[in-house]
Amino acid sequence: MKFHVFKDGQELMDFSLSGAYLFGADMIPLRHVDKIEFKDGLIECEKKSHDSAGLALLWPVKDNGRLLLNTTRLPERPEPYNLNLELARARLMQITLKREDWSFFEQSEAFDAQAQEIQDLFIQSLQHIDEPAKASELADESLRKGVEFSEKMAARYAEQFLAVRFRNKALGRHSLGCEIDLDMIAKEKYREWLLDMFGFVTIPVNWAEIETEKDEYNFEKLDECMHYLAGRRLALCAGPLLKFTPETVPQWLQQEKPSFEKIREQAYAFVTEIVGRYSKYIHAWRVIGGINALNCFGFNFEQVIEMTRTACLAAKAVDTKSRKVVELMYPWGEYYAYDKTTVPPLVYADMVIQSGISFDAFGLQFHFGKDAPGMHMRDMMQIASRMDCFAAVPKTVHVTGVSIPDNEGEGAAAGKAGHWRKKWDQTLQATWLEEFYKLTLGRPFINTVTYSYLADSPSQPVKGCGLLTSKLTPKKAFLVMAKFQKTIMNRK
Repeated sequence: MKFHVFKDGQELMDFSLSGAYLFGADMIPLRHVDKIEFKDGLIECEKKSHDSAGLALLWPVKDNGRLLLNTTRLPERPEPYNLNLELARARLMQITLKREDWSFFEQSEAFDAQAQEIQDLFIQSLQHIDEPAKASELADESLRKGVEFSEKMAARYAEQFLAVRFRNKALGRHSLGCEIDLDMIAKEKYREWLLDMFGFVTIPVNWAEIETEKDEYNFEKLDECMHYLAGRRLALCAGPLLKFTPETVPQWLQQEKPSFEKIREQAYAFVTEIVGRYSKYIHAWRVIGGINALNCFGFNFEQVIEMTRTACLAAKAVDTKSRKVVELMYPWGEYYAYDKTTVPPLVYADMVIQSGISFDAFGLQFHFGKDAPGMHMRDMMQIASRMDCFAAVPKTVHVTGVSIPDNEGEGAAAGKAGHWRKKWDQTLQATWLEEFYKLTLGRPFINTVTYSYLADSPSQPVKGCGLLTSKLTPKKAFLVMAKFQKTIMNRK
C-alpha cells in the first residue's frame, strides 16, 4: 500500500511518521508489518497479509492541532492512495456513524448545514481525484471542518447526558478522584489542596519498592500515608497492586528469571500481604494494572488471563467487601503493533469476563503527551468513541487515570506526541480537561474519574501534568476541577 502525501496543495518531501501503524478489522493494530516508510512524497506500507488495512498516524489539521488520525480500511493496489483524501473520508464516515449512534439528527439548521458542507467538500475532492494536489486541498478543508464538527458533536452529546446525570443526582462527592504522590503527602500544603478538593483518593502501590528482598516487606511509606489519610471523610483506593514493568517488579524476582508458576506464587503472596494489612482502610483495590499492554516477563495470552485471575483471587480471599478493579492501559491498543506478547484491550476485557474471573469493575487509563504507543494526541470524538466501546461491557467502568501536559516538552521530543488545537500551555490544559470530564461524566456507565497527578514532580513520565505546580500553587486545570466538584456538590 502506498499513500501520496500533500500539504497546502504541494507534494511533501519531508514528513515525520510519528505514531504510525497499520490496523485491520475492529481497529486492531497489525503486528505482521514489514515497514511503514516515507520517501519521495510517498508513505510505503508493506505487510505480510493481503487483507484490507488502514493507516493511523500523527497528522496536522489546520486550527485543530496535530492529532493521531486514521484512514478507513483499504485494499491493496499498485497506485498510491491520496492520504489527505483518505483521512477526510474516514472522518466523514465516523461522523455519519456517530450521528446515528447518538441520534444526532434533530438539531438546528446551522448544525445540519455544517455536516452537509463537510460532505460537499469531500465529494468535490473526489471529483478532482485526477488532480491530486487540488483534491488534497479540498480534502484538507473537509477534514478541518470535520474535526471541528465532530468535537462539537461529542461536546453537545456529553453536555446533554451530563445534565441528565446532574438532574438525577447520579454523581456524588466520590465521583472525582485524584492519585497522590507518596513522596509529597507529608507536605501540609499538598494535603490541604488534596483534602479541600477530593473525596476520593488513590494511593499508588509499587511492588518493587515494597518487597526489595524476597518475603521482606517495607510498608513505611504506605503506613505514613494511611496515618495522614485514614479517619478523614475519604474513599480510599489503592493500586495497581500488580503491574508488570521493570520499574514495578522487584529486581530480585527479575534476576531469578523465574518460571510463570514462581512469578504467580510471589504475586499471590504480595497481594495477600498488602490487602490483609490495609483492608480496613481501602474501599477499592486496583488489583492488576495494564497487563494487556505492560508485560516485562513476556507472558503468553493464557498466562496474562491466569495472572489476572490470581490477582483477583488473592485480593478477594483477604477482603470480600472492597471493589476489585482490573485496569486497562492504552485503550486504542497501538502497543499491539509492536509487542507480540500484548493483548488488544477489548479482546483482553472480553476474555477476562468470559473466563469467569471474579472482579467488580474495569478501569480505563487515558494518558497523552509522550511520543510512545498509546500516548499520542487524539481528538474528543475519538476519545468519546473509544469510551463508547465499553458501554456494553457487563461491568461498571471507572476512568482510573488521566493526564495531559501543560507544555510542549523540551529538546528533540518537543511536540512529537501531538497537540490539541494549538501548542500546550496551562490554559489549553484546563480547556482540554474540562472537555474530557464532560465526556466521561456524561456517560452513565462511567462511575468515577481519577486524575493521575495532583502536583508536578520530576518523577512524572510527562512533565507538567499536575493540577498544581511543583511549588503547590493551583493551575487553571485545578480550578476547572473545583468547578466540577462544586457543581456536583450543589446538586446533592
